[in-house]
Amino acid sequence: PSLPPSLSTPMGSELKKEAFMKFLESSGAVDALTKVLVALYEETEKPTSVLEYIQHSLGGPTTSEFEKLKLEKEELQARYDELLAQHQKACKELEELQGSSLQGDTVTQASKSPS
Repeated sequence: PSLPPSLSTPMGSELKKEAFMKFLESSGAVDALTKVLVALYEETEKPTSVLEYIQHSLGGPTTSEFEKLKLEKEELQARYDELLAQHQKACKELEELQGSSLQGDTVTQASKSPS
């Protein structure tokens, strides 16, 4: 897919860049990133992972926190699947018991009714 002629020209490309910058500024992304980068600049001891520093400063988990949360989610999903299977089995057993109980009631009532 080719760009419309207005955006494929150098002038159109500049307009596209300006629109994107306005979008970033209006969304607060420029301010947030500027604050994080200024804080990083002012750090006396620079972090070993700049990306982790930025992620953490913006409120996201670090890579190790993310991995821990991912593992916890997998464990919880496995436990959920296990409990769901137990629940489905118990529901099936209950239905079978209710079905056999109803059949027994029908037989009992049929033997009690006078012929």
